[in-house]
Amino acid sequence: MTDIAALTQLIEPEAKALGFDLVRVQMIGGVSDPTLQVMAERPDTRQLTIDDCADLSRRLSDVLDSADPIETAYRLEVSSPGIDRPLTRLKDFSDWAGHEARITLAEPMGDRKQFTGELIGTEDDEVLVATKDGREARLPFAGIKTAKLTLTNKLIAATAPLTAEGADKIDVEG
Repeated sequence: MTDIAALTQLIEPEAKALGFDLVRVQMIGGVSDPTLQVMAERPDTRQLTIDDCADLSRRLSDVLDSADPIETAYRLEVSSPGIDRPLTRLKDFSDWAGHEARITLAEPMGDRKQFTGELIGTEDDEVLVATKDGREARLPFAGIKTAKLTLTNKLIAATAPLTAEGADKIDVEG
């Protein structure tokens, strides 16, 4: 089994060296198609360009080839977190306050594991959410299994692309 914490320790300094924050490192695809997924972002824009992804991918390929931390063959996927991004760090819940999210806990809290609503922010090690039923949920960050922003018009407006340059061009030679 792949040690994600060890991989993160290898990957994070490389992302930082390029000026990026690491959002998530995980293995996906199972036995038939193992893929090391690395999500990163520029701290000032919360996005990565295609060139940023290529730069980070090349840098990580060199480090991972040298360290060889994964026992089997795998694909490396480097990407921006995207518009309906995962929320993986405590600061994400404050950064995206005012936006809707879906949060799943590892263990039920009361009678439920899933919470959907508007992020209020954080307090100490808790995530605060205004749930759809009008209540405020205080969720322990350590107990969150997965969390993701929900695609809304407000989120679309808040995450407009840095530039659309080249979006209308078709590369017929490549």
